[in-house]
Amino acid sequence: MKKSDFYFDLPEELIAQDPLEDRTASRLLVLDKMSGSTKHEHFKDIKKYLQKGDCLVLNNTKVIPARLLGVKADTGAAIEVLLLKRLSADDWECLVRPGKKLRKGAKVSFGDGCLMGEITDQKDDGNRIITFTYEGVFEEVLDRLGEMPLPPYITHKLADPSRYQTVYARFEGSAAAPTAGLHFTKELLEEIAAMGVEIAYVTLHVGLGTFRPVKEDDILDHKMHSEWYEVTNETADKINRVKAAGGRIICVGTTSTRTVESASDENGIVIPGSGDTDIFIYPGYRFKVLDCLITNFHLPESTLIMLVSALAGREHVLDAYKEAVELKYRFFSFGDAMFIC
Repeated sequence: MKKSDFYFDLPEELIAQDPLEDRTASRLLVLDKMSGSTKHEHFKDIKKYLQKGDCLVLNNTKVIPARLLGVKADTGAAIEVLLLKRLSADDWECLVRPGKKLRKGAKVSFGDGCLMGEITDQKDDGNRIITFTYEGVFEEVLDRLGEMPLPPYITHKLADPSRYQTVYARFEGSAAAPTAGLHFTKELLEEIAAMGVEIAYVTLHVGLGTFRPVKEDDILDHKMHSEWYEVTNETADKINRVKAAGGRIICVGTTSTRTVESASDENGIVIPGSGDTDIFIYPGYRFKVLDCLITNFHLPESTLIMLVSALAGREHVLDAYKEAVELKYRFFSFGDAMFIC
């Protein structure tokens, strides 16, 4: 299967640069995964497509202000560091720019020395391991000095950083938001729960690898990035109970999807626990847990559009995307949503 099989033409002006004032005001394209038929709604209408006995699975990860701007301690050269993955209390795997100036042993100062980082190792992919020193609590220092790391296709400055968080974000660790969840408000979730829909939470810390392009022509040659996830006993029990009763498992976003599919056995039973997953879902994959998906519109030739195509079929997805472009839907992180059922 070729990368080019997942290409579509997207006018740049359809890339949403700013979130809507009302989270639920986004448009919603409803796609029937079997027939390919579509309907057009607004996100607040999602309740029309949910029913008692369903289970909505959301990723409660929280984006950290992972972008740090500093200077090389010995030369004063400007340095940018993106925190990717916490390895221990003070050790992080990071993406650094410019990489050629930061060899092992180099030191970087942030906030006039309030936070210091030393390069202690370099990985094969170019990422650096940085050990940080500071006074006080790291999270508090990061809140003062760090910035929200918006996706590369968003060029506008975000006035309110909370708009790049879901309203149910709880556990810090992500470098990018699980953006399908940005459409929900607390009120909408309460209304959904009152309908008899179960709400379950998983955690998957989203890394910047989610934006990594597929470079290989044959998608099977693509090396998927790894991300940490956790499924609690309560969530596993809830999903398994709903599944056994014949209810639908509806994941909010590709991160929730990758989590439940990674945490399940061959019979579709979700096993509680935590670990790293590099699951790559593309057409031909047999979903063990997921029945329906709420998601945003994704980049051409990305692993995310491949995952969506695995659920609804490549032709149906590309036809729906073409329709969305013609109707000027808003794309990507701050864009409109899709419900595949």
